[in-house]
Amino acid sequence: MKENKMGVMEMKKLILTMSFPIMISMLVQALYNIIDSMFVARVSEAALAAVSLCYPVQMILIAVACGTGVGVNALLSRYLGEKKYKEANQIALHGLFLAICNWLIFAVLGMFFSEAFLRIFSSDEQILQMGISYMKICTLFSFGVFVQITYERIMQSTGNTIYNMIIQGVGALINIILDPIFIFGYFGLPAFGVKGAAIATVIGQMIAMMLGIIITQKKIKEVKIHPKEWKLDIKMIGKMYQIGFPAILMQSIMSFMTVFMNMILIPFSELAVSVFSIYFKLQQFVFMAVLGMNNALIPIISYNFGAKKKERILEAIHFSLIISSIIMILGTVVFELFPKELLYLFDAKENMLSIGIPALRIISISFVFAGISIVLCSVFQALGHANQSLLITLLRQLVILIPLTWILVRNFGLDIGWISFPITEIICTVLSIGMLINIKRKTIMKIN
Repeated sequence: MKENKMGVMEMKKLILTMSFPIMISMLVQALYNIIDSMFVARVSEAALAAVSLCYPVQMILIAVACGTGVGVNALLSRYLGEKKYKEANQIALHGLFLAICNWLIFAVLGMFFSEAFLRIFSSDEQILQMGISYMKICTLFSFGVFVQITYERIMQSTGNTIYNMIIQGVGALINIILDPIFIFGYFGLPAFGVKGAAIATVIGQMIAMMLGIIITQKKIKEVKIHPKEWKLDIKMIGKMYQIGFPAILMQSIMSFMTVFMNMILIPFSELAVSVFSIYFKLQQFVFMAVLGMNNALIPIISYNFGAKKKERILEAIHFSLIISSIIMILGTVVFELFPKELLYLFDAKENMLSIGIPALRIISISFVFAGISIVLCSVFQALGHANQSLLITLLRQLVILIPLTWILVRNFGLDIGWISFPITEIICTVLSIGMLINIKRKTIMKIN
């Protein structure tokens, strides 16, 4: 079998051609999140608050799916680089097995613990009932997103990223089309409100899942998925989660950060919680572009690490940092110049603008520093240093950010509290660069 393009194609071209489809698909995904909230905001402020309170759980669900996918992605790419095709096929099969197991766990949790979770934040019965119905639908039918993400990572591992764009694009487009139909009740359907947003979401995910299955079976030649050949291998699962578990924690930390931020903000008002949720979805439109590149970067570095191609690894790191910085600078400019226009997308009134405009402008100062840390965390994962990646993410999202925000908000007010974001990101960027220098010396430069 001829050498995979990840080992031979010119690096800048490789990163751009592999990243661009993933970036587009993730940007579409971010756009769907924004449009979803825009429709819900037009139901009522209570509806937006209900969905905002459910958002951390959705993020944890995605974190488990994507983190498990990182283990699939990195190991499958490495085995392909080492020409171990039987092991690569087993990694793909075990990834699908874990996707089903993870769905069952979330289905049970969503069915029995949705109300208990939401009552931590609100006693408003209207918000609670809308939130419970939304969360139960999204968790009980989450098998679509778990299986979809697994197939996406299998495709990425082989260097085929254009299909990701198709899968996520179709899923998100269906979601966007169905949102107003189910939320407001068009074409003879009843108006489901918040419940309609959840129905549209899971239908989009299921269709994306089916597309992933069809495309992988028909188009991906490097990996053969035959369920009858699957043999449970606990050691293989252990290897996958050795890489994937830190990635799950990294993305779950973002969910816990959102929970703690909601706790800090709720004494001000439920509107402050909604503003933070809006910011979070808007910034995803910037961050998803960098994360899309990272999804391409992990298999590229893993493949070349397995193939012992030191110079290609170094070139990939350098070029990715440049692209990340450019994306984040553009994002900062948009947030600084057009905060009011961004908030108007969510039917913002004067009280929301007074909280939201300073928030968007201050937090966006942190974007460039965050982009550097995010890229380097992916590099650490791909080279087998997942613990360093986890440490930086813990510092960025919890250990420094949350206590600093609490101190600043409590003593100086909400507007000053947002400064915790740029302070945290600057500290973590310095630490990430120090770790890269150490890993470069101990791991990359010792490749023969």
